[in-house]
Amino acid sequence: MSWWVDGRMARMPRHTSFRFCLDPSVEQERVLSRHVGAARFAFNQALRLHKDARTAARRGQSANSLPEVGDVSGAVRVPWTGFDLINAFNAWKRSEAAGRRFLVDPTGTARVEVTGLVWQDRVLAQVFEEACVDLGRGLKASTDSRTGARKGPKVGSPRFKRKNPTGGSFRIRNKTNSGRASIRLGDGDRLRSVRLPKIGVLRMRECTRRLRRMIATGRARILSVTVSRGANRWWISITVEAADLHPAHQHPEARHTPQPVETDEAEIRDGRTQPTRHGGKGWVGVDRGLHVLAVAGTRDGVEVLRVTNQRAFRRGLPRLRRLSKAVSRKKKGSKNRKKAVVRLGRQHARIRDRRRHVLHQVSNQLVKNHARLVLEDLNITGMTRNRKLSRAISDAAWGELARQITYKQAWRHGQVLLADRWYPSSKTCSACGTLRKDLTLKDRVFECWSCGHVMDRDLNAAVNLAAWAENHTPTAEDTGVAGRGAARVGDRQAAGPVKNAHRQDTPTHPDAPRLGGKGLDDVGTNQTAPAA
Repeated sequence: MSWWVDGRMARMPRHTSFRFCLDPSVEQERVLSRHVGAARFAFNQALRLHKDARTAARRGQSANSLPEVGDVSGAVRVPWTGFDLINAFNAWKRSEAAGRRFLVDPTGTARVEVTGLVWQDRVLAQVFEEACVDLGRGLKASTDSRTGARKGPKVGSPRFKRKNPTGGSFRIRNKTNSGRASIRLGDGDRLRSVRLPKIGVLRMRECTRRLRRMIATGRARILSVTVSRGANRWWISITVEAADLHPAHQHPEARHTPQPVETDEAEIRDGRTQPTRHGGKGWVGVDRGLHVLAVAGTRDGVEVLRVTNQRAFRRGLPRLRRLSKAVSRKKKGSKNRKKAVVRLGRQHARIRDRRRHVLHQVSNQLVKNHARLVLEDLNITGMTRNRKLSRAISDAAWGELARQITYKQAWRHGQVLLADRWYPSSKTCSACGTLRKDLTLKDRVFECWSCGHVMDRDLNAAVNLAAWAENHTPTAEDTGVAGRGAARVGDRQAAGPVKNAHRQDTPTHPDAPRLGGKGLDDVGTNQTAPAA
């Protein structure tokens, strides 16, 4: 699907989601709860079929005992992908194991009638299929993590889902029948509504005009919807394939240098800031911290953004503790305990929404006003192992801020660069390049003992990041001389490529090869060569 801009056809390369709060009736809540339970049931049953097939294959059993997962040759075929899991579940729900009943005729003869899953017609069949697809993704992620094909933290095997009266979700794909979509917004006389197959028209609490205009003009196409339950509310996330942003909202080529923008915490929270928009050629470094959430600065030492950390979890912790104690005092299984759990869930949702709102405000400020941003490659997982700082680091949500900046900058055709993880941006003087190794977290002002340069610690780190990006970005003249990716002159860490460098773990002496080590000649260094 495409749309026309200035006489040219624009494609839809990006996916985005719109999240709204639903206002269902009592009967509709029952229908939604039924679909949530069906998704959980299909996930657990597909996982059970997968585990049974793996057990049968490991024991060398035949496919006669498991006809739904067996192939023609009689060997057990273990379903791993979403497609195989869907086929296995469909075969199971029509089998005797899913449902049967005994019929007795007037003569007293009894026979067994296979009914299968008798309640499958009460829910949409796509709910079963999408649950199997989710299980297939989880199995693939677990396998890739175990074999090393997936980076990041270790992913375990999928586990069975338990019944949760306050949570759960299901997904529905959008299909087109006779030129009409099965999922429609504003259908009928209610503009704030969505029509879902097998469920009907659901009212929304929020305005959907922006999304309806995008769909009406052909700039967006609904792919799927995800209905979830949380904090005693029903939510719907509409995933659409949207067109590229208008050229007016993309970063043009630089026409002037960046100008400083003074932004206050309250102004960002209230949306009253109107900074100068530019797409300068210079890089802007973004330093993330605990005392100050984000500080952005240019290589020239100009501070363009400073946002104080909101500490959403810390501010909501007293009420969170009080509500947690109230839950622990209630009797398990009682109605009062369910009400207390709902109040606790709302407090968690309130904290999460406050944090998310601030992060979106900060990321929007950065990507709208700066075409080139450089971030630190932080080891957040390793930092959270510090028990004294783990709560504050998790509350700051550095990873979420980096994720938002990355995809929003890609929408605007900007650039995001990750600095080297071991680059000492905070301990390096932005004026002379002297490295101060004795700098601690308590030092909020950077003072250079070599040149006497004094600057705010966070701004100094942002300036160093911008300078690092400038030095590691090839220019037009550098591309023709040194090739793509060559560092520019002036980079303190890239004086030139190191050739024939090896790590030497054993002491070097003339008898090292005989003892299993390496001599100086083995690493390309002549012991008798004169010093340069």
